[in-house]
Amino acid sequence: MTSKAITTLRSVLSAMVATARGVSRTRIILTTTAAVILVAVALLVPLPTAVQLRDWASSVGPWFPLAFLGGHVVVTVFPFPRTAFTLAAGLLFGPALGIVIVVVASTISAVIALLLVRALGWQLTGVVSHPAVASVDARLRARGWPAILSLRMIPAVPFSVLNYAAGASAVRLTPYLLATLIGLLPGTTAVVVLGDALTGNVSPLLALVSLCTATLGIGGLVHEVRQHRLHPAPAHGAPGVETDTEPATTA
Repeated sequence: MTSKAITTLRSVLSAMVATARGVSRTRIILTTTAAVILVAVALLVPLPTAVQLRDWASSVGPWFPLAFLGGHVVVTVFPFPRTAFTLAAGLLFGPALGIVIVVVASTISAVIALLLVRALGWQLTGVVSHPAVASVDARLRARGWPAILSLRMIPAVPFSVLNYAAGASAVRLTPYLLATLIGLLPGTTAVVVLGDALTGNVSPLLALVSLCTATLGIGGLVHEVRQHRLHPAPAHGAPGVETDTEPATTA
């Protein structure tokens, strides 16, 4: 099994190199520029503290929940951590409204990131021409929601990285949206309810909840990997694959 995995990895890497050689210089420049901008923004732009957000709330007035939601959406399209916004939402709006704002904003942000990646034409099967990659992509197209749901429940998986990766895959938009919405709910609820944004202290229960959701997420992901190994999906368009009227790319 290990030897087979190594052989497959080598062939995938070879396919990536071969495909990269045929990519236009314009596409490479655009991709590199976009990646540099994303990283630079994430590293150089400071996030407001919970106290600063509270002061902002008093100055904006009754429109602040919508302003906070919009700011959350825009900022987390970039590779910023969501935790600061999640903690601040609990402090500023209380558990009920805070959870709703964070989950809705994060879901919208995740959809925008996916659509942006597809609009730029960054598709995995276009970068790597290999049967194993095509099979995984076909699996995600036909049944991508369990993998997205499982990964959303694992705290260690970066929010923005998963958004970009999903955009490069063939996972369909509606299952992706619903899996993101449901997958974000447990962890977000725990952070909003159990996190203390002012002191930085968190309840020990938060670690327990995070461990439980991570266990469920890893279990679901392992199950999907096993199912894919037992029943690998043929490439898109082959018999037995669910057809999809929604295009893989929007470009």
